[in-house]
Amino acid sequence: MNMFLHELKAYRKSTITWTLSLVGLILLFFSMFPSISKEAEEFKKIMEGFPEALRLALGISVENIGSILGFYSYVFLYISLCGAIQAMNLGTSIVSKEVREKTADFLLSKPVTRTQVMTSKLLAALASLVITNVFYLTAAVIMASLVETKAYSTKIFLMISLTLFFLQLIFLALGIIVSVVVPKIKSVLPISLGIVFTFFIISALASTTGDDALRYITPFKYFDLAYIVQHSSYEPTFVMAAIGFIAAAITISYFIYCRKDIHAV
Repeated sequence: MNMFLHELKAYRKSTITWTLSLVGLILLFFSMFPSISKEAEEFKKIMEGFPEALRLALGISVENIGSILGFYSYVFLYISLCGAIQAMNLGTSIVSKEVREKTADFLLSKPVTRTQVMTSKLLAALASLVITNVFYLTAAVIMASLVETKAYSTKIFLMISLTLFFLQLIFLALGIIVSVVVPKIKSVLPISLGIVFTFFIISALASTTGDDALRYITPFKYFDLAYIVQHSSYEPTFVMAAIGFIAAAITISYFIYCRKDIHAV
C-alpha cells in the first residue's frame, strides 16, 4: 500500500475545495481593484475616517491602498487567514483521523514503522499545500497583470504571495503537534478555527500596540507585509523563528508519535 498516494487521495476533496476558495477570493478581490484605484482619493478619505487602531488591526495602509501592492497587502490578510485554516485542518487531522475513524490499529499492523507512517502523512499534507499554492499563485499573477496597468515590482508581489505557503507550513507543524498530543479529537474544525483565530486576534493586537514581543507569539506577524514592500526582503529574525518552530514542532511530533499508545477504539 502506497501510504503517500493513499493519504493524498484522502486529502483530494479538501485540497480542491480550499484551492478553489482561495482562487475565488483572489479573483474577487482583484476584480474590485480597478474601481478602488480609480477612486483612490475618495477611498482614502473614507479610510481616514476609521480609528487608527482599527486601520492597523485590519492592515489598512491608507497611503498605498491605491497601488496594486498596497491593495494586495491589505486583502492578503484575509487570504492568509483562510490558508492558515486549511493548513491547521490538515495538520490536526494527520494522526487524529486514524483514531477518530478507528483505523489506527489496522494501519499500525502493517509492516511499516511509525516513522514511515508519519512521513507519508506529512508529505501528503505538504503536497496538498503545494498544489493549492501553485494554483493560487498562478491566479494571483494573472489577475494582477490584468487589472494593473502601471509597472510594479513582480519580486515584491511574489514575495508577498509566497508568505501564504510559509505561513501554512507553520500552522501545518502546529496542527501536527496538536494531533499527536491530544488523545482523541472528535472534530478537527472547531480546534483549527479556535487556534487560528486566537493567533489572528493576537496579530491584530500586536499591530495596534506595536509590541514586537507579541509578534513572536503569532505566526501571522512573522512576515510583515509592510516591511516586505519597503525593503524587498523578509525579516531575518522572524524567518529564523519560523524555521526553528517548524523544525522543533515536527521533531517533537515524531518523537511523541513513535512512543505513544494509540487506541483505535
